[in-house]
Order: sequence, then C-alpha cells, then structure tokens
Amino acid sequence: MRSSSAPAGSDTRSRAATGRQAITAERVIDAAVRLTVEHGLEGWTLRRLAAELGAYPAVVYHHVGDRDAVVCAVLDRVVGGLRVPDPGLPWQEWFVELLSELRVVLRRHPGTARWMVLFGPSVQAATELLDRGVRMLLDAGFGEESTLAYHLLAATACQFVTMEDDRDGSLAERLDNTEEYAAYRDRSDLPGMAAHGRTMHRLLTEPGLLDAYFTHLYDYAVRRCLDGLTTRLADIRG
Repeated sequence: MRSSSAPAGSDTRSRAATGRQAITAERVIDAAVRLTVEHGLEGWTLRRLAAELGAYPAVVYHHVGDRDAVVCAVLDRVVGGLRVPDPGLPWQEWFVELLSELRVVLRRHPGTARWMVLFGPSVQAATELLDRGVRMLLDAGFGEESTLAYHLLAATACQFVTMEDDRDGSLAERLDNTEEYAAYRDRSDLPGMAAHGRTMHRLLTEPGLLDAYFTHLYDYAVRRCLDGLTTRLADIRG
C-alpha cells in the first residue's frame, strides 16, 4: 500500500488506469464545500477531504494547497455565489437585500462567517461585491468614510451569523439559561430583568417564536446599523 506521501502524478496515472475521474482543483473545492455544508468549516480535516475524493492528502495539497488554502477557496466559492442587488435601489435597501442573502448563504455553510469576519475572501472573489458596495456609499455621500461604513455593515452581519453558528453546538444547549431568565418576568424590584424575562418567556411559550428570534435579531442589527449610518450621513452633509 502506498503512503499518503506518494507523488501526485503517480495517483493521477493510477486513477486513469482504473477509469476513475481525475482529481482537479475544482473537484477538491466542490468536495470541501459539500463537507462544509454537512459538517461545518471546522468539521473536516484535509485527510477527510482526501477520503471524500478517494485520494491521498498529498493530492489535495498538490492541486489546491494546505487546509488554509482550501478554506480560502471555500470562502471564495461562497462569496462568488452571492447575487449583487440592483444598483438602482436606495443604498439602505441595497444593503438590506445583500445582507439578508448573505445570512442565508453563510448559514448554509456553517463556520464560514467566522472566517469572513476575520479575513474576508480573496481580492478576486470580493472585487465585484466590494466595488459595488463601496460605490453605493460613495454615491450616497459618505466620501472617505465609505470603506469604513461598508466594513462596519459586513462585519456586523458576519458576527451575528457567527453567533448563530456557535449556538448550534451542544455546548449552547448545556449553557441555555432561557428558563432561568424567564423566571424573572414578574420581578417588580428588577424592572430591566423583568422585561428581559418576559421576552424569554415568550420565546419559550409561543410556537415558532424561538425559531424566528435570530432572524429577527439579525434584521434588527442590520437595520439599526443602517439607521446610525443614515444619521451619520446627515452629519457629513452638514
């Protein structure tokens, strides 16, 4: 049996001899995206990716690179799948539409939001989206603050999706204190805790409300960021 360090060329020849499909960079990335959808970005190793392809880790490394390189390729694929909204929209609604779709896409690929907020996609993958987004802000009148405003919105969106991803794990179930907070709903001596407790109680008792909570929280965060930027724009315009 050959070791995993066998030359990639020898694997290509052996696959051809047995009629198996050749390994390409595209096939490696396709498999990595599938594993990310099924298990999350942190839920697979380079060895597992190679096994998914019926190849050796050295072959994956030969075509794409180490695991970080594969992760970057996955991020690029995810960003490349985003639809750029109609530039004729008002800038606020343009970002509402973009970031709503971003959440759906990132949630479909668990773990990608954390990498996005830390590193972002490659320049090539981000060019069209970044160019259009910053241009929307330039046209709105943000001037030199356009890039900061763009990154504020993108980072806020990715951070909230990261929170959702993290709460899907078993640790979140063990640390769930919703019922404990709900117990404070009638505490007149702690009105702030009581208000929070009533919200937690509704999440526990109203069907479907808990499932929609994080969608509502995400939309709230995006729109309040846009409200703040709208106020800032008025200041810039003097």
